[in-house]
Amino acid sequence: MPISRQPLAEPPTGLSTTTRHLPAGGGVAPHRHEVHQVVYAGRGVLSVSTDAGTWVAPATRALWIPAGTLHRHRAHGRTVLHAVGIPAGADPLDPARPAVLAVGPLLRELIIAYSRPDLVGTDEGRRILAVLLDQLRHSPRQALHLPTGRDPRLVAVCALLRADPADQRTLAALGAEVGAGERTLTRLFAAEVGMTFPQWRTQARLHHALVLLAEDVPVTTVAHRCGWSSASAFIDVFRRAFGHTPGAHRASG
Repeated sequence: MPISRQPLAEPPTGLSTTTRHLPAGGGVAPHRHEVHQVVYAGRGVLSVSTDAGTWVAPATRALWIPAGTLHRHRAHGRTVLHAVGIPAGADPLDPARPAVLAVGPLLRELIIAYSRPDLVGTDEGRRILAVLLDQLRHSPRQALHLPTGRDPRLVAVCALLRADPADQRTLAALGAEVGAGERTLTRLFAAEVGMTFPQWRTQARLHHALVLLAEDVPVTTVAHRCGWSSASAFIDVFRRAFGHTPGAHRASG
């Protein structure tokens, strides 16, 4: 899943509350909103990228985007994007950085209902938004962020693994290719992305797995393309990360 190291260009601000149908590989160009925003993929898998990295959300997750955050969307598989604008003065979540939230049945229906722009500013819309804000305050955060670093050597290593998540080389071997020692890269992973190298690689593989599942790639093929030794090993890691199997994830999407 590519993460640009170039500054995001900024076009005019779009609608903060809307429903959009995106084709596989489609997206929304870099933009920002004066309000907070919750985005949810009713179908497909949606990723949001900023200069700090990428957050990914399948159909059981939503993305929180704080007001003023320059970001872009990308659809993996045919995706229905539901976006809800939240007044900047209403802060049900930490306004400092994007986050991935668990979405239960009630929150899902509230997001879908409120993402009709014609409801904004109506009495019905205000009632739905009040309940939606209450649900957001109690939504568990999910660790689905794939951060990116600043050091060119770290960026190069991450790019190699994003290009081929099944790459089994050690950090020392990858470092030899980019001109950095294992100890230096270990320090950079901790300092710049807040993860160990194995944690980051597992996260990158899970991100890529979500993309492949959205494209209807068979589970066994997904496992091998993402670097797991067997389908059962992949299913175990996926279940621990998302709370359900890849098959159940595909059915829910």
